[in-house]
Amino acid sequence: MKIGLTYDLRSAYLASGFGDEETAEFDRDGTIDAIEEALVQIGHETERIGHLPDLMERLLEGGCWDLVFNTAEGLRGFGRESEVPALLEAWGIVYTFSDPLVSALTLHKAMAKRVLRDLGVPTTDFRLVGSDAEAREVDLPFPLFVKPVAEGTAKGIDARSRVSNRRELVTRCRSVRDRFGQPALVEPFLSGREFTTSILGTGDAARVIGTLEVVLVAGAESDAYSYVNKERCKEFIDYRLIAGELAAECAQVALAAWRGMGARDAGRVDLRADQQGRVQVLELNPLPGLHPEHSDLPILCTAIGLDYVELIRAIVESAISRRPQSRAHPLRPPGLRAILQAAQ
Repeated sequence: MKIGLTYDLRSAYLASGFGDEETAEFDRDGTIDAIEEALVQIGHETERIGHLPDLMERLLEGGCWDLVFNTAEGLRGFGRESEVPALLEAWGIVYTFSDPLVSALTLHKAMAKRVLRDLGVPTTDFRLVGSDAEAREVDLPFPLFVKPVAEGTAKGIDARSRVSNRRELVTRCRSVRDRFGQPALVEPFLSGREFTTSILGTGDAARVIGTLEVVLVAGAESDAYSYVNKERCKEFIDYRLIAGELAAECAQVALAAWRGMGARDAGRVDLRADQQGRVQVLELNPLPGLHPEHSDLPILCTAIGLDYVELIRAIVESAISRRPQSRAHPLRPPGLRAILQAAQ
């Protein structure tokens, strides 16, 4: 198959003047190299497309692929992870990972928690705070945890995210709003162990492949899998593969969240235990990082002996199952060149 690759390349944004934290969710050059190499190894032809504007240009010129391997995160707004999936759907092109609805829903953590709550999946109570006045009205017991409502890679999470009183809460919520231009999500602080559960597949075919405990070591920022701890995970994080009843509980909760949300192909569910040891869903990541050594999903695969190439194969095979069987290429809008020729 001919597989196009869509992505936001971190180095390109940095070269354009964006900062380290602004680009934290974007792919490193080595990630795209690794994905492309894996796709070639399993017998596919690849074509690098790039980010959303590149995809728009290629589509209007009549670009055509059997499948698009999409890791593009987008730049702005609650719908940024939905932009490439929505465009590909408009052109009738099958792509990897979740659809526009799931991508937007899971990015907005408060909306996702509302759905999880409706599904009966364990997750903490929360408040969405968009002003100082709303912060003063939060009626949850301290200590609390504050983070941006729609960021990934732990952006906006650091040692000050755990707050112990009303003054700290108001100050931290204001900081999130000023820094990220979005409301703050406020939840009870969970004092138990933290986990990330990796899943492959879609719907009934989805399966948990393992759960890692995220253990902070000496020198790490306290209380959370923070932005700095993630960025410097080789220094500050000890990833431990868990087993037994705890692993089974994490798998059950994570799979219920994954299937209930309608996530596809591969991703992670982040979990943390409360004071009583009950596992709660923190958030879903249906567009997982795929750096072979730095990202949580490949780290888990290495721990269980699943080769990186086989991970990419599993993602592609899951996505391929959504291709129409009646014709090689679905009907698509004409390319820009064809439109201009017809107008002459």
